[in-house]
Amino acid sequence: MILLASDLHLCPARPGTVHLFERFLAGPARQAEALYLLGDVFEYWPGDDVLGDLADPFNARLCAAIQKVGAGGTAIFFLPGNRDFLVGADFFAATGARLLPDEIVVDLAGTKTLLLHGDTLCTDDADYQRFRAMVRNDRWRREFLALPWPERRARIEQLRASSEREKQGKPYEIMDVAAASVLAAFRCHEVGRMIHGHTHRPARHAVDIDGRPFERWVLPEWTERGGYLACDATGCRMIEWPN
Repeated sequence: MILLASDLHLCPARPGTVHLFERFLAGPARQAEALYLLGDVFEYWPGDDVLGDLADPFNARLCAAIQKVGAGGTAIFFLPGNRDFLVGADFFAATGARLLPDEIVVDLAGTKTLLLHGDTLCTDDADYQRFRAMVRNDRWRREFLALPWPERRARIEQLRASSEREKQGKPYEIMDVAAASVLAAFRCHEVGRMIHGHTHRPARHAVDIDGRPFERWVLPEWTERGGYLACDATGCRMIEWPN
């Protein structure tokens, strides 16, 4: 069994969600062949520095919990989202997880499947795509990580507040995936299935392309309850957690 989850937004201010995730790691994740975490596992991650997030007891605790699952035989894969794209080599050393690129095609229980966080499909939101291009630039990343730790945290808080204000003035449809981008991704990668998070609209979408059936799964956000996708040779199914 292969499990996939995203959009946990873990932080000390959400202890209930943190507890759900720790229970998930101690339960279903340990029985899985592989666990794919498809972004926004953390509410934010400003860097791996010794004086930064890996030294924080909260993050160290979660990284240790993830590492324990991998040590038990479950392969752990981490695809960064728009909140935690600054995870670095120290994070992967601490968790034992393997870094995935923004888009990757895997053989998921016999079906070619495209995995991604999902934000790159939201192409109708031009403001967000410009922002994403800026913060994913190598120069921006180097300059940001060179800042003192407190200043990084302050800037992230400012960016988050600005993002929330901007969302209030946008139609929700603009922040969802664009149909044309979904079709283009299916055609480009020649896959039968797509799995992503980001939009917080969990569902299975049947997609018809040139008379052929495809499926797109959207993973749920974790709040007072969690949820994940379980896939095997019989197909995929969404599972609430705790179930």
